[in-house]
Amino acid sequence: MNAHDTDLDLLCDTLRKAMTTADGAALDTALTDLGWHDMMAEMPESTVPLVFRLLGETGSSAPLINDVVLAEMGLPLGGTVPLPFAGGRWVIWDRGDDPAASVDAGSPLRPVEDGATVPLAGGRRALGWWLVGSARAMLTLARTHALDRTQFGKPIASFQAVRHKLAETLVAIDGAEAALAVSDGDLGALLAKAAAGQAALTAARHCQQVLGGIGFTAEHDLHRHVRRVLVLDGLLGSSRELTREAGSVVRTQGFAPRLANL
Repeated sequence: MNAHDTDLDLLCDTLRKAMTTADGAALDTALTDLGWHDMMAEMPESTVPLVFRLLGETGSSAPLINDVVLAEMGLPLGGTVPLPFAGGRWVIWDRGDDPAASVDAGSPLRPVEDGATVPLAGGRRALGWWLVGSARAMLTLARTHALDRTQFGKPIASFQAVRHKLAETLVAIDGAEAALAVSDGDLGALLAKAAAGQAALTAARHCQQVLGGIGFTAEHDLHRHVRRVLVLDGLLGSSRELTREAGSVVRTQGFAPRLANL
């Protein structure tokens, strides 16, 4: 392991610790103190996937999507900007923790009347990493339950139907991560975010079925991830809307452009 890998592992551990001890505005402040703004300026290509994937895996939340969009606009970080939401709506992800008029209690998004056109590629990639992180968290919960829960004297993980659900979820997540890793340009980011949203929705559906009744309870962590991915999927365009948009682009151009060299 080289020095760069060691430094990245230390950074990952530090970020994970911050995300498991703070949330919302407190986490926003903690990450700023850890150098989030400097990392965005110096190495956004590795910072964004790492930070947003960890947000999903830990189930934490912070208004960092504002900074990704502001950076792409060439504006100072630390503020807010109206963002498009599914169904032609606009929202602002507040940097405070006031739940009033929020789209979701765990994500302080408040509706606004309208907004100006903003660059979307960077934000879509960031949300894609957040979605696959959340999907992996749900898969971990379902896999742990399947190994621990027994029926007819056997772990339910040995049942073919359960194994198929978990396998389909893993394939969807791995495919979305691969799309994110090679995404470039507006169309690449659009398709990667669509793939990540679909993977997260697949994970929510399959993991809920594996967990059964316990997955519906407020005491279990699954519902927090499900609610979060429903919000994230809608932000900057839902997977359904983005798929239709990509089809419209291909139809207008008359060909499907090469997005990755395999």
